Amino acid sequence: MNAIESGYDGAKMAPPRAMIKPMIIVIVIVALVLGLIFGWHLFIGKMIGKAMSGMATAPQTVSTTVAAETSWQAHIEALGTVRAVRGADLAPQASGVVDTLHMDSGTDVSAGTVLLTLKPNDDPAKLAQLQAQAELAAITLKRDRDQLAAEAISQATVDADEATLKSDRAQVAAQEALIAEKTVRAPFSGTLGIRQVDEGQYLAAGTTVVTLQALDPIFVDFYVPQQSLSQLKAHSSVTAGIDAYPGVKFTGVITSINSKVDATSRNVQVRASFDNKDRRLVPGMYANVSVANGPANDFITLPQSAITYNPYGDTVFVVQPDATVQQRFIKLGDTRGDQVAVLSGVAKGDVVVTAGQMKLRSGVHVTVNNTVQPADSANPTLPNE
Repeated sequence: MNAIESGYDGAKMAPPRAMIKPMIIVIVIVALVLGLIFGWHLFIGKMIGKAMSGMATAPQTVSTTVAAETSWQAHIEALGTVRAVRGADLAPQASGVVDTLHMDSGTDVSAGTVLLTLKPNDDPAKLAQLQAQAELAAITLKRDRDQLAAEAISQATVDADEATLKSDRAQVAAQEALIAEKTVRAPFSGTLGIRQVDEGQYLAAGTTVVTLQALDPIFVDFYVPQQSLSQLKAHSSVTAGIDAYPGVKFTGVITSINSKVDATSRNVQVRASFDNKDRRLVPGMYANVSVANGPANDFITLPQSAITYNPYGDTVFVVQPDATVQQRFIKLGDTRGDQVAVLSGVAKGDVVVTAGQMKLRSGVHVTVNNTVQPADSANPTLPNE
């Protein structure tokens, strides 16, 4: 059987040689492209792996501190206001024109010193008239009593004379009180402020003419939460800082504790007394008050910058002898300035990271650079002070 008879057409079934070469070339090109892409990915992967390996092994620079024990005295902190033991804004009780000033601003005066008088006008004349009437009433009473003894007049006349004398004397006392109201006297010994009036000026009753303050000793009033009430006692030591005197601590004692707690704020008012012989404390100043609370204890303290605060627990990084770090969970106590007390998790002598924690995890190698240290003061001072 020949090809025509079997139906097999060899020219149709076999591809021409002209088509085989282009197909081979396309396949080779595709293979090369895929190889290049695969090789490039392998190269990039190796480079990234080397970079990550280098980053993982490169030591991180941190600053550190050595955990040490310090004496820790718990304190109750509060803001207070300085006020005088005795203080008053002085004013006349009657209206009038200033006649004479008997004071200089800023001077010390004794109790009873006359500071200011208003023009008396006709008040002395009225007083003299009333005194004369009272003297006449006294003479009349004496004469009528003599006549009553001789039964020359009735008892009713003598009783009327006694009532008249009492009335006249009462009018004299009232006029003397009116004159006294036009004189301003120092009610207690103290230091005068700046006078607010001049001679010839008309004053209405109650107008302040000068302030008088007793400055030694001096009080500081402050408020503490009700939960601290059980920790306060009379005669306990108190220190106060005033921003006008940076670095100076004034020492006083608690003199009184209010007998009730404020129902709105739930705070209780406390008053402390301070010696003020040098007159540096002035009423109206505010003070940062600190009251010692309980006995002093020894605690391990760290700068607050060393603590990583987290909802699931506070942690620190401790440097190991092989220059790697270990993350530890800790329990914190009270804070004092830049410091915080550590109750557990850190031992005395441990080297703790104070800066650079964000790039650390357990097992990372570190290098220490303590050129710059974070703040670690129990009594820090604000920059503007």
